Amino acid sequence: MALMIPAHCELCPRRCGADRRVATGRCGAGNTLRAARAALHRWEEPCISGEDPERGSGTVFFCGCTLGCVFCQNASISHGGEGKDITPERLAEIFTELQAAGAYNINLVTPTQYLPWITEALSLCGRQLTIPVLYNTGGYERVETLRQLAGKVQIYLPDLKYYASELSARYSAAPDYFAVASLALREMFRQVGAVRFDENGILQGGMVVRHLVLPGAHKDSLRLLDWLAGEFSPGEIRMSLMSQYTPPAGITIKELQRPVFTYEYRKVCDRAAELGFLGYTQERCSADAAYTPPFDGTGL
Repeated sequence: MALMIPAHCELCPRRCGADRRVATGRCGAGNTLRAARAALHRWEEPCISGEDPERGSGTVFFCGCTLGCVFCQNASISHGGEGKDITPERLAEIFTELQAAGAYNINLVTPTQYLPWITEALSLCGRQLTIPVLYNTGGYERVETLRQLAGKVQIYLPDLKYYASELSARYSAAPDYFAVASLALREMFRQVGAVRFDENGILQGGMVVRHLVLPGAHKDSLRLLDWLAGEFSPGEIRMSLMSQYTPPAGITIKELQRPVFTYEYRKVCDRAAELGFLGYTQERCSADAAYTPPFDGTGL
């Protein structure tokens, strides 16, 4: 079957309508699949990357982004255009190579703009791929697009970034972020259900919700946690509360020019514990570049 490149792209909530056969969308993606790195990654949550230093999450970093946050730590590939063009056939080979290298899962990072290419690659793999497929996303997803992944993805790893439209408009030009992401998370959970682990504690299915606490915005974080508690039983999902916000060089938004204060992060962690959520927190020393790998074309 011939690859169907979107002629009027509506894969993401921006619904920019670009003819991807001849032009790039708002996300920066055009008529080829573009990635920046494919390798074992050991800096995800322990249930995703494991603790074996010889293994990790089989992570593929795709180029472009449907959201475009002003504080993105992967800006060189999400905004900057770094990367390499590959075919769906090569992507399928990458998936099986990562599996052979000991990956616990195939981790698709910021993938939505390339959904037709990715689903083609997964089809090419067929039964050769026996580890879970993980969809690592900013949470700003159309339900209609997510439904195309039912049965193909076993784990969702969405961010839930903002509750207030003022914040999402200012930092991601997406005033509808929460309205869209809340529906998306419901659909993700509908597909994969409650978290499931193997005998070694490695996630085999379900949803881990990430949230990056931003400077001056911890009250928004608390509202997100309260919403999650109203939607999901604490044991059904896992929470990952991140403190690693690092002010990007040259950022002009005043409140984002400092790291998160310890008391801000602790208030969010305390609320998550009060609500009964299980999951992961970070040490305050995590706010550095160690979590960002080199986007040098490794593995492509």
